[in-house]
Amino acid sequence: GFEVVSDQMTGPLIYSFSEDAVAAARVVADFAKTNDKLVIRAGAYGGKALDVNGVKQLASIPSKEVLLAQLLGLMQSPISRIARVMAALAEQKGGGAEAPAEAVAA
Repeated sequence: GFEVVSDQMTGPLIYSFSEDAVAAARVVADFAKTNDKLVIRAGAYGGKALDVNGVKQLASIPSKEVLLAQLLGLMQSPISRIARVMAALAEQKGGGAEAPAEAVAA
């Protein structure tokens, strides 16, 4: 999980712990933007210390749902393009086959 900690902190301290590291970092970072009394000094994720920029970078990662939606969109994009190309080819072949049939009938 994620935790906001530092041995350099003085004064009133807030420690935050969460299983969802990105969500916790985002909540703390968003709150710090609107409250000048809360100053992020450091954090820890996966047993590694993060400075304030590391915490902000962690907070900027999209949520799991957004990442899954982006991945699904990337996976669907080539399939959609192939379907459009196939439809265009079928249209061209269909148009080419109809013209000679009409010419024969006339």
